Amino acid sequence: MTTTADRTTDRAPGSSSGSRGLYGSRTGVNMAAASAAELVGTAILVLGGTAVATAASLAKPVAGAAYDSLATPLAFGIVLLAVVAAIGHVSGAHVNPAVTLGLAVTGKFPWRYVPAYLVAQLVGAVLGALGTWVAFGAPGRDQASLAATAPTPGVGPLQGLAVEAIVTFVLVFVIISVATDDRVADSVAPIAVGAALAVGVFVAGPITGGAVNPVRALGPEIVAGSFSYWWIYLVGPIVGGIVAAVAYDKLISKGDAPS
Repeated sequence: MTTTADRTTDRAPGSSSGSRGLYGSRTGVNMAAASAAELVGTAILVLGGTAVATAASLAKPVAGAAYDSLATPLAFGIVLLAVVAAIGHVSGAHVNPAVTLGLAVTGKFPWRYVPAYLVAQLVGAVLGALGTWVAFGAPGRDQASLAATAPTPGVGPLQGLAVEAIVTFVLVFVIISVATDDRVADSVAPIAVGAALAVGVFVAGPITGGAVNPVRALGPEIVAGSFSYWWIYLVGPIVGGIVAAVAYDKLISKGDAPS
């Protein structure tokens, strides 16, 4: 999370600043509104995903034994789809530092706006985790750690780092391709991005918990006070996101369909 970014730096008539983005977003014209959207969007993403994961961990009926292998990845994917559709036209709906930094490295997002986005995303993640705590109370925090990510037994830190980098590469590659390329229909972006996140959590969930987003990991860890190899979830997704953004920008975006 993810997601829609600036397709072009052209300015609209009468606009003195800001770059034109997908869904009518205009980065820099109103950074207060964009940052607020990132905060709220990230809070919704973290709340929606971690609440379902916490319910599964506690064997609650909404995500009990029959559903816990599917519920969490689908919840994260569906909530990201909704967030992209809801705030994409305001902030670009990055809701993920790996997305913001990947876009900045490839010149699709101004570096001067990066700090505001990163702070908003982290604060939103903490608020989302607090919402999960409110929903499930002490058992959610003490027993399920608010769905804080951690490598599963037998998974080493380097393996965890590699897995988080790989799944975030997939997510950010899809985001960059569908949200920054004029050849892709706007309506495709939310569905594709939500599906990509679901796939990432399906793949990484049994190995690292499937953060695919530094603040999705840090928010619950901060609120639950449960830190386990936190640097894996910071470094892995950021590296994967930047590599994906550069790969698409330098190699894939310049290609045309064969005639």
